[in-house]
Amino acid sequence: MISVAIMGHGVVGSGVAEILTTHKQKLFASIGEEIYVKHILDLREFPDSPLADRFTKDFNDILNDREVRVVVEVMGGLNPAYDFVKKCLKSGKSVVTSNKELVAAHGAELLQIAKDENVNFLFEASVGGGIPIIRPISQCLVANIVDEIAGILNGTTNFILTKMIEDGMQFDAALKLAQDLGFAERNPAADIEGHDACRKICILASLAFGKHVYPNFVHTEGITEITLEDVKYAEAYNCVIKLIGRVKRLDDGKIDIIVAPMFVPNKSQLANIDYEFNGIMVRGDCTGDVVFYGKGAGKLPTASAVVADVVDCCKHLKTRKFLFWADGNGDNILPYEESVTAMYIRANTTFELAQEVFGCIDKIEKADSPKGEIAFVTAQLPYGEIIEKISALESKGAKVISKIRIGDL
Repeated sequence: MISVAIMGHGVVGSGVAEILTTHKQKLFASIGEEIYVKHILDLREFPDSPLADRFTKDFNDILNDREVRVVVEVMGGLNPAYDFVKKCLKSGKSVVTSNKELVAAHGAELLQIAKDENVNFLFEASVGGGIPIIRPISQCLVANIVDEIAGILNGTTNFILTKMIEDGMQFDAALKLAQDLGFAERNPAADIEGHDACRKICILASLAFGKHVYPNFVHTEGITEITLEDVKYAEAYNCVIKLIGRVKRLDDGKIDIIVAPMFVPNKSQLANIDYEFNGIMVRGDCTGDVVFYGKGAGKLPTASAVVADVVDCCKHLKTRKFLFWADGNGDNILPYEESVTAMYIRANTTFELAQEVFGCIDKIEKADSPKGEIAFVTAQLPYGEIIEKISALESKGAKVISKIRIGDL
């Protein structure tokens, strides 16, 4: 029998406890031993839980219990999760987490501690919920040089954009619907401003390219400025708008990483991933494009990924899985101003003036465009150069209403 502890009994934590108790026979068949939930840490009372006798409010009950070999952290946030996880690793316990904020902020440090203590620190559920992605990149695609990872990494924003695209809803109405249906938090800032997607692409970039990428190194934009007009122009250009987290390997060894809304061509495999679903495309030099698709959040999908890591830890109690990356200082990241992209621009101006400033541009025709408004797509240029040209256009009397990158996906 292998004893485990769960820190946190919210949506995901309760799902982990449920799977570990209801799927006992399935898990026993996988590892040949019973996985026993010995402690559940939470400040709240759960008298009606079938595991009511396992609850504790004292972290030290877990830390000091030598029988507990694997600890699940599903509390979320950095405090006290970071301190608790660090102490568990240093005490010789393997740790499994779904906490993307923790991994994005402290992944390199915690992986180093796990290495030093010959234990495991696993986090499959931190990206994509129930979608397998960490293990496929680190194991199944290990023979590949990863050239690019791009994906729809946040279900809330994808739901909002889908409602805008398919039902013609305004952003605020789509956000409220997402909140009413439980797809968006009461305070949705982390989702709609791109921070959640940023943490996830940071984890994937760190894993794929071997150096920790901290969220503050990554240029991040959300979807709060996207309007129905932009959605309609995208449709006229045979695209849809998606919030994309993307990282590309460059020839000089640096990486180009960004989170931003993009026009995604209808022919792209990511274009038809809608509502709360996530999709992650990994481009390897041997495999070409491989796409992982599924629900990126939810109680049981996320708990399923957590339990898979628990099983992996139980199989490797005496050995450490090689999952590791070094710390990073941002010196391998291309400044976002130098990132080359084509850009959709909507402005109150004339096509002739836009052409004078930007040179070769591709006009987007839309039947019901307001008088005096044009939309066009620029040639591929460094982002900083595009911003300079926008300023030049505005200095000539134009008013730029919106700008969105064109995703080469």
